[in-house]
Amino acid sequence: MAIITINNLSKVFTTLVDPVVAINSISLEIREGEFVSITGPSGSGKSTLLYILGLLDKQTTGNYLFEGTLTDSLNDSERSQLRNQSFGFVFQSFHLLPRANALRNVSLPLLYQASYQKKLSSKEINKRAEESLAAVSLSDRATHKPNELSGGQRQRVAIARALVNSP
Repeated sequence: MAIITINNLSKVFTTLVDPVVAINSISLEIREGEFVSITGPSGSGKSTLLYILGLLDKQTTGNYLFEGTLTDSLNDSERSQLRNQSFGFVFQSFHLLPRANALRNVSLPLLYQASYQKKLSSKEINKRAEESLAAVSLSDRATHKPNELSGGQRQRVAIARALVNSP
């Protein structure tokens, strides 16, 4: 079974002047164990496609199945739950909470996950976040806020956050 199947997927952004076609009728299937790279020039729709595949945006037309589930019919809560349980994101600008330290930033997916599944104890959340920070060699920066970290350290916090719930 394919993990990701998209059929005739398109995304059109409405503007005041003319519509912008970001993705024009693409089809793709990704199976377990496959390694896929999405490449292309700036403005070719790579980020738009990834936002759709990560359930952060919806396509204009076409179908998207994730592990056999038609994502088009999911409500916002169901999309959020699936996104939290199945995806890990590392954004270009990291999207770390500026007032939260590294440990708290890494623990966020676990806090959201607790609202969908069995509630994790604070102790378990901290343990898993600490393990995730250790995996990216940032245990010594757990109490530092993003503005106290280098760009590379912020990126590693974002990677730890993306992996903390084993997506």
